[in-house]
Amino acid sequence: MPKFAKPETQAEKLAKNLYKHKIIKSLGTARSYKTALIKIARWSKDIGINGVQGMSLQDAYKYLDYRSEFAGQKTLDMERQAIQAMFKLNGKLRPKETLTVIKSEKEIIEKSRAYTPAQAHAISEHQTRKYNLSTQIAYAAGLRAHELLTIARVSERKADSRPALDSKWLGREGCIYTVKGKGGLIRDVLLPNALATQLEQRRLAQPITVRDREINYLQRYDIGGGHKWSCSFSKASSRTLFFSNGGHGLRHSYAQERMDELKSLGLSRQVALETVSQELGHFRAEITEVYLK
Repeated sequence: MPKFAKPETQAEKLAKNLYKHKIIKSLGTARSYKTALIKIARWSKDIGINGVQGMSLQDAYKYLDYRSEFAGQKTLDMERQAIQAMFKLNGKLRPKETLTVIKSEKEIIEKSRAYTPAQAHAISEHQTRKYNLSTQIAYAAGLRAHELLTIARVSERKADSRPALDSKWLGREGCIYTVKGKGGLIRDVLLPNALATQLEQRRLAQPITVRDREINYLQRYDIGGGHKWSCSFSKASSRTLFFSNGGHGLRHSYAQERMDELKSLGLSRQVALETVSQELGHFRAEITEVYLK
């Protein structure tokens, strides 16, 4: 495959080869896989992979994890199957091997609703210290469940180069850390000074590798995160409030509160929306709109 080939060119050639080598059995499937592979190739290019076939198994799960936030289950399954076929073609998977099914979070995100500050505080008070701090951090910085496992000092890991407005974190103060988000994007996040102090008190002597939903993370702090934190949060919410919007509801809280805050500081809605999108680690501002409902 030519170096730096366009995503469309890569996808078309791959789809033809999948059919030619009988990895797939119909031209209809080849056309469907081509559409999926174009998206996959564009993502690969965005994160610096030279050619979609250069993706590793870990890259595949990063991609599916990234897509799970705004792709429905049917689309996500199609893209997983396209990657799976590609890996069988290039020998990264054996003929009968499969990729683990990743569940779409789109429906969960669309159904989640924001918690008020009082509700978020009440929930955290009904968790153990380890999970209590995680909930406070997730609320204050708008973090995803797995991002809690990836917090690092900026001296240890730099954020990826992405567009950033001067209005990012306007009106707020604190300490900058980095987290690894959807699609492997490393971004800066701002933690209030008091929470940063508590976090540093739980710093591990040596980082450890933890596995959450088929992905390995290097964890530097003894706090909850990932699926275990999500379960703790939902149980505490149900005990405290008699309902649960899930841990993702805290990202809705962050988005809505920041939008109000930034508009009160004189920013237009569009600039505020783009600012919040950057702070939340969204690849597109349109995704942030879902969090404002």
